Amino acid sequence: MLTPDEVTIIALSLRVAALAVLLALPFALAAAYALARWQFRGKVLFDALVHLPLLLPPVLTGYVLLVLFGRQGWIGQALEQWFGISLAFRWTGAVIAAAVMAFPLFVRSIRLSIEAIPIEVDEMASSLGARPWAKFWQVVLPLSLPGVAAGMALAFAKALGEFGATITFVSNIPGETRTLALAMHTLTQLPGGEGGIARLAVVSIVLAVGALLASEWMVRRSAYRRSSE
Repeated sequence: MLTPDEVTIIALSLRVAALAVLLALPFALAAAYALARWQFRGKVLFDALVHLPLLLPPVLTGYVLLVLFGRQGWIGQALEQWFGISLAFRWTGAVIAAAVMAFPLFVRSIRLSIEAIPIEVDEMASSLGARPWAKFWQVVLPLSLPGVAAGMALAFAKALGEFGATITFVSNIPGETRTLALAMHTLTQLPGGEGGIARLAVVSIVLAVGALLASEWMVRRSAYRRSSE
């Protein structure tokens, strides 16, 4: 049986992971499309930058976020002065950290899906007078929905289990930034915490598998809709 504190942790983790996916989605779509379809100077560098959170230690990524979005950071200071928004040591900062860490997996999944679409499809849409935005929205995006769905599942699972960048950027504050991964880390340091770790581990597995099943359902649904059209 879950305790009230554990229910709060799970609810916070779900909110952080879901918002992280929504936050990363438009940027992941744009980056994936650019990498899959455009040729431009500095593409290799841009690709490396996109995947940088996977290559760097998560703690370093969290430190960079703290430097940029902390109260003394040049972005964080501007946000607080102009809009009254504070991200460091807040659950909103946990969303940023989770989105950044999940971003490379998100982009890679969508990019592979777009690259699987024959370039002739784009050329045919252009020959019929479709503008770039309409071509993306009406042709490329519907055909790449399986990759988008898979990317959402991967990003959600990654955001749900994010630890290093989160604890560095927003710390481990009960009721504010303590997500599932941080809660399990805390319980490893407490005598008799094995029961809590087991319960939270089961919840984490159920949520991750649920995200995978939802992604598979979305892929099958989109494939069915395309075959019936």
